[in-house]
Amino acid sequence: MSQMNNLNVAKIQLNGDPYKINAGDSLEKLLISLKIQKSKVAVEVNGNIVERKKYENLILNNDDKVEIVQFIGGG
Repeated sequence: MSQMNNLNVAKIQLNGDPYKINAGDSLEKLLISLKIQKSKVAVEVNGNIVERKKYENLILNNDDKVEIVQFIGGG
């Protein structure tokens, strides 16, 4: 297994914990890798809520703080 080149890795904070992603990954790609359906979450990046339609084009950068809140159904 090849080791990731540090130039190709971005270190973000995901729900308060350190998390490594590929540099240049979009928010949508992060959600896909986490197997999270974007219709069932709200996402905040660096304190700002991100609209779903912007997930695909929002590129995550080193030290970004990402908070993912999942909606839980019930009743």
